[in-house]
Amino acid sequence: MPEVLEVELARRGVADLLSGAVVRRVLRTDDLVVGPGVDDLITGAEIESLDRRGKQLVIVTDRGRVGVHFGMTGRWLVDDVSTIGELAYGSGNDHPRWDRWVLEVEPADGRGPVRLRLHDPRRLGRVVLEPDIGRLGPDALRLTRRQLAAVLARRMAPVKAVLLDQEAIAGLGNMLADEVLWWSGVDPRRAARSLNDDEVAALHSAIKRRLPVMLRRGGSHTGVLSPDARRADMPCPRDGAPLMRATIGGRTTVWCSAHQR
Repeated sequence: MPEVLEVELARRGVADLLSGAVVRRVLRTDDLVVGPGVDDLITGAEIESLDRRGKQLVIVTDRGRVGVHFGMTGRWLVDDVSTIGELAYGSGNDHPRWDRWVLEVEPADGRGPVRLRLHDPRRLGRVVLEPDIGRLGPDALRLTRRQLAAVLARRMAPVKAVLLDQEAIAGLGNMLADEVLWWSGVDPRRAARSLNDDEVAALHSAIKRRLPVMLRRGGSHTGVLSPDARRADMPCPRDGAPLMRATIGGRTTVWCSAHQR
């Protein structure tokens, strides 16, 4: 499922292709996914750049900005090739019936038109005009220790729930939040404001160190608490203690019963 790492990989996967490209036409659009006015703006527009904040991708054109949110199972395909491979909890099927927005794009390098496909089996992605990125918190890949400390200090909610709040920190999803809490030794049930300076520093270090490693590996599913580890009744890879499971912040949460305190 797309978290900040998948969205950054998606951005990188099409950034060179789309820079300076012209959108010739919209080949397919799903009105549930694509908001009013998007197709009119994008048709004939030149794409200047692709920006990102958290999970929100922003297509910057010479006519305005278009926001793309991939939802739970959305990803880009260029013609028939995925820009990030398969998602950990995706369908494993690229059938065009699940394409929600398809653009015919003419790249600036003259290679001829390509199809840019927003493929989304669960239909939870959204494409909108002028996305409101100002409501989002600092981006997880650029988060400073001071920003993290400020976010945690004012919240009584469980630290896992705060990490999932996109208005607090933009980009962390369920797997990444569990992963960085595991590495930092923080119990996800703890009140956010209860973390002391050393614990905040450990959590920030886990975010800054582990996210780039997982980005290079290919995404949020490549951590210690991988999808297989989350499903299986396995012990903690660090100390062999039982892994616990509960619902926190509305999401299934996995943590070690021993070293996370």
